Amino acid sequence: NYPISQAADITAFEATCVPVGDDQLPMLEQAREIVKSFNNIYGETLVMPEVYLPENELERRLPGTDGKAKMSKSLGNTIYLADTPEEVKRKVMSMYTDPNHIRVEDPGNVEGNVVFTYLDVFAKDEHFVKYLPEYKNLDELKKKYQTGGLGDVMYALPKALAKLNLDVKVILPRYKCIPQKYQEKMEYRGSFYMDLCADGKQYYVGIMEYQEDGVVYDFIDNDEFFSWGDPYTNLIDDIPKFCYFGKAALAALNYLDWTPDIVHCHDWQAALVPLYLRTCFSDTNVGRAIAVLTIHNLRFQGVYDRKTIQYWSGLPDYVFNKDCMIQNWLDANMLKGGITYSNKVTTVSNTYAWEIQTEEYGEGLEEHLRYHNNKVLGIVNGIDTDIWNPATDKLLASKYDAESAIKNKKANKKALQESLGLDVDDNKMVIGLISRLTNQKGLDLVNDVIPGIMDGNTQVVVLGTGDAQYEDTFRYYEDKYKGSFCAYIAYNENVAHNIYAGCDALLVPSRFEPCGLTQLISMRYGAVPIVRETGGLKDTVQPYNAFENTGNGFTFDRYESGLLYDAINRAKTLYFENRVYWDDMVVRDMNKDVSWEQSAKQYKDMYVELTPRY
Repeated sequence: NYPISQAADITAFEATCVPVGDDQLPMLEQAREIVKSFNNIYGETLVMPEVYLPENELERRLPGTDGKAKMSKSLGNTIYLADTPEEVKRKVMSMYTDPNHIRVEDPGNVEGNVVFTYLDVFAKDEHFVKYLPEYKNLDELKKKYQTGGLGDVMYALPKALAKLNLDVKVILPRYKCIPQKYQEKMEYRGSFYMDLCADGKQYYVGIMEYQEDGVVYDFIDNDEFFSWGDPYTNLIDDIPKFCYFGKAALAALNYLDWTPDIVHCHDWQAALVPLYLRTCFSDTNVGRAIAVLTIHNLRFQGVYDRKTIQYWSGLPDYVFNKDCMIQNWLDANMLKGGITYSNKVTTVSNTYAWEIQTEEYGEGLEEHLRYHNNKVLGIVNGIDTDIWNPATDKLLASKYDAESAIKNKKANKKALQESLGLDVDDNKMVIGLISRLTNQKGLDLVNDVIPGIMDGNTQVVVLGTGDAQYEDTFRYYEDKYKGSFCAYIAYNENVAHNIYAGCDALLVPSRFEPCGLTQLISMRYGAVPIVRETGGLKDTVQPYNAFENTGNGFTFDRYESGLLYDAINRAKTLYFENRVYWDDMVVRDMNKDVSWEQSAKQYKDMYVELTPRY
């Protein structure tokens, strides 16, 4: 019922409905142009809202709706066709715009051939776009720019190192997904052309600088490689991109005349840097630096055709041998080469450092890692305790610390139950699961045990997206156990914070987990973790000892659903039969140091040990 220009007013979050009458098509084209212009500035952030037709067309798209799109009752807001833009903004900002969580209500007397839709105008990065265009600081830029756990580490670790009086510089690509507001704050530091390929082909390297919290961020600028909106696209495009990035980063350091003691690289995308240091840059100032490579997830290694990698990297023939880059005779493995030429190889937990040297977790590199085991070290990750702090978290119904947790978590539990459509009952145990819905996260085990734990005294909340089989399974459980099971098939930062604060326990039954941040956040918020003893989960969660009343969670070792079921039942037994000891564990968890402070000190000690004494 609103003008299409108002419907396309993306920055004001007033995208509401799209008329479909023939006379409105020119304005629809105008809206598409507005979205296109917005994307040219901010990267591929928005997509044009679909045009939904009423009755028969809506029924065709959403079968079983009788012409109206209904959302699961777990979300408490209803969007009406007659809502004002202000009402729409308020409601949309309080929920996650996922097509599985939409309810469209027609009050009956609305004129015009329209059906209300708002979901696509806030995608592709729905939970990030709501921050545009009003980023306030680097915290919010990080939310837009990061991709997974590596993004968390590269945001928090440099800040922690800077607090320890280290001179820290972070070099990263200038992707187009960085909002224009931040692009404008970057300072131009220079540019040059660099030989990249084996045939001497040159490419432009621009250097844009941004500073915050004592850390210098240098962005490598090249539209040919970084003009896409997303950091990772596909392996075919990513191989040339990261061959260029590793070499350009070192060339930029020489250009800036900034010679580091340590060059710390992360994952396969930067794994060619140690090789570049010892080959192409060996006679330059930066070539004197020590190379450290951190493996965040060994499953991703940058394996591709040897000729392609050799051409784009320009590396000499002698590094392409079975003890360095070559894998399966015809392929080259960028991570394998980085391991070979690094002075130190770190992983994100002690247990994972050992696990990757075994056949079960080695992903084909176990023998190579065992050969280099003298330089493999595990340092567990931390979390940003300023962001994840229940005492200051504005998203919670009731803030709390370790002293007030037992009382105030009840208010958050009630708010969680109400907002997600669960029966409001403080006596029930609420178990949360926040995860990508994939096999790695142990969801086949969770699927097996759900019927057994839904006993009338237990509620389960699942938040995440992923494989369709798990999404559909959890939706089935939500329908079967109404009032006791909620499947929130999306990712919403607001809901995640409230699950951590409102649930009593949190499941992390991963098949493998290099470090894991979920269990650290859950302890920070007083939700007792139930985890499998693998990787960082084993390093950070001490099993509960009923005789000594020690430990901070419940664990199981072998990857079996029966053992997960047993761990959950042990947690439930303590929760229902000895609440005093349970509350003791909640307080212990909240007092546990899960910050980056200790991890940063370990990294600093490693840097000092590796730095040569002149």
